[in-house]
Amino acid sequence: MNFWLFKSETTTWSWDQQRAKGDAGEEWSGVRNYQARNFMRQMRIGDLGFFYLSQKEKAVVGVVQIIAEAHPDSTTDDERWECVDIKAVRTLATPVSLQQIKSDPRLSEMVLVTNSRLSVQPVTEDEWAVICSLGGDAPS
Repeated sequence: MNFWLFKSETTTWSWDQQRAKGDAGEEWSGVRNYQARNFMRQMRIGDLGFFYLSQKEKAVVGVVQIIAEAHPDSTTDDERWECVDIKAVRTLATPVSLQQIKSDPRLSEMVLVTNSRLSVQPVTEDEWAVICSLGGDAPS
């Protein structure tokens, strides 16, 4: 299993909206960055990801699961762009702020710290465990 992080702005797609989709989930559409698209191409059904709010909150707030592998993005006719489908799994007991992540030496190499603008990014197993712990959640 691989781990990922998906960034969103509450005004674009909130954690509450993601949770409301239930088991049907939702396309993670609209990504127009080749590196982020290529990461989505690596995702497999069952992989887990963090749902990160990037604007005002700047925090990991929940866990999502990949429920459909990379397929054409329905928001464009441009064949270059693909997306995956994700569903909400659970809300973290305590949101993990970007400040906490940046101040934790165990997370100093995390993509969120070293390349904060990338909207879809990998998370290592160790980083996953640290953030789950900080958020009061047992690693999956």
